[in-house]
Amino acid sequence: MAVELQKTSVVVIGLGAVGGVAVLPLVNAGIKVVGLEAGSWLTTRDFAPDELRNNIRDWPQSVSKAKQEIPTVRPDENSVATQGSGHPMMNAVGGTSLHYWAQSWRLSPWDFQMVSETTRRYGVERIPKDSTVEDWPISYTDLEPYYELVEYAIGVSGYAGNVKGKLNKLGSKFEAVRARDYPMPGLRGSGFTDMMSEAAKSLGWHPFQAPAAINSEVYGQRPGCFYHGFCDRGGCHVSAKGSTAVTTIPEAVKTGLLTVTTHARVLKIENDANGRATGVTYIKGGQTFFQPADVVLLASHTYENTRLLLLSKSEEFPNGLANNAGQVGRHYFSHHQGAPVFALFPKNLNNWYGLPAQGVAIDEWADDNFDHSDLDFIGGGNLWVHTDRKPIAAAKMNTFGKAPTWGSRWKAFIMENADRSNVSYIQKTTLPYDTNYLDLDPDVKDSIGLPVIRITARYRENELKIAAFTQDRMEEWYRAAGATDIVRAGLGSTMGTSTHAYGGTRMGDNSANNVTNRFGFAHEVTNLGILGASVMGTSGARNPTLTAQALAWRTIDHLIAHWDSIVT
Repeated sequence: MAVELQKTSVVVIGLGAVGGVAVLPLVNAGIKVVGLEAGSWLTTRDFAPDELRNNIRDWPQSVSKAKQEIPTVRPDENSVATQGSGHPMMNAVGGTSLHYWAQSWRLSPWDFQMVSETTRRYGVERIPKDSTVEDWPISYTDLEPYYELVEYAIGVSGYAGNVKGKLNKLGSKFEAVRARDYPMPGLRGSGFTDMMSEAAKSLGWHPFQAPAAINSEVYGQRPGCFYHGFCDRGGCHVSAKGSTAVTTIPEAVKTGLLTVTTHARVLKIENDANGRATGVTYIKGGQTFFQPADVVLLASHTYENTRLLLLSKSEEFPNGLANNAGQVGRHYFSHHQGAPVFALFPKNLNNWYGLPAQGVAIDEWADDNFDHSDLDFIGGGNLWVHTDRKPIAAAKMNTFGKAPTWGSRWKAFIMENADRSNVSYIQKTTLPYDTNYLDLDPDVKDSIGLPVIRITARYRENELKIAAFTQDRMEEWYRAAGATDIVRAGLGSTMGTSTHAYGGTRMGDNSANNVTNRFGFAHEVTNLGILGASVMGTSGARNPTLTAQALAWRTIDHLIAHWDSIVT
């Protein structure tokens, strides 16, 4: 029998990147909030700059709840799903914003209107026939004020390319207009990024330092970045990274209106006979609790958002909460971050230390920034190179066919070339398709006997052609910078787990095709808000975090403005 707790106005499931942002405008409006987090509070003492611990042994993800519920993956429904060894999600106050790269991109206006803009420019036949992509119910203009709110709340460094029509060549020439500059200038460059920038300019391209939720100078009570690296799979031990654990959540706690409940493993979102959410059942320390609330906000990662809805079955929702239309789990896709390009240079690059967010970007080939008339795909990719080299990773570098992968010749090659290679990071447009989806695995269970999520998804011709095209552009860039050898990774097809996972609870005005409305509240459960990239309908060539956070703030703004109608 669950212990029923005192009712709260809002309960938030997950205090990561999006839940951690959402709590701040809630409490600032005087609303009482309970935040349920499966992990614990971590401190700067937990974030040692240790490659073995963070990158190889995967701490602290290796001891989190998510490690016990790794999704299974298969390319299609005729294949057997297999379970990997890792989960992209992290359980802790701050969630994945503790260990992410902190790249903080806005989407372009084209991403919000991909179908209509592609149809206008190239014809409707250019949309892949089996894709379920549709225009967002909102525009970039609708979200722009919320991008700004998040950038200032968590602290984002960068150079805006277009502030109210005033252009800045240090930013992206393709950037949409914005109301304000970033709160801090961009992170510093390095000899390597300067070299790559000059190479890009020689090709007629426009390189720029991309935005990051990492302090380039003192911001509030947090110091600027020390540029020592080792934070790509671990937290920042000086709190220069703008995780919600050191920004919005502490600010919300100070008001006395946010109660943080750690080690809370959510089992189910409950509903009443009218189909309204009534609260959340969770276990903590072997005891089951029920937290009643007027409003439930689901703010976990894409996989867990979908999983909890599918697990929350009731008489009113026999196939899972908010799933009577059968849309929970549909329209899933993840970023095609694979297919990198490896380059070998004839000199040392001095890339020891630094961090992945300290790099240089090219937007010429992203989104619809280039003419696709003579191409057989839509979308594109953002080209990115960065500093950040660690000893173990260097020892595992590509040998470019010049040495075996073991023995004395391998050792000699590594000793000579460990600081002479670089690998690109290319984020590419991915579309949703009808046969790419998430559901509950019928066979694989977590440690308490609940089914894990099963991913059935593969990349299609559009994504594979983007990958080949952007690899061509990346090789061109490396060659211009003086690279002597190039190796391209295979394009692959199966869409595995990713930190950049989208869909499953897509937003849209049509309840027959979407789970939530344009404000992130479920069509079928009007006091259930869903936050995160699971509501996003397109990926763009960008990290999803800032967009997911901006959407969350917009959801809260709508909740505050329409409180009476939502809670009654």
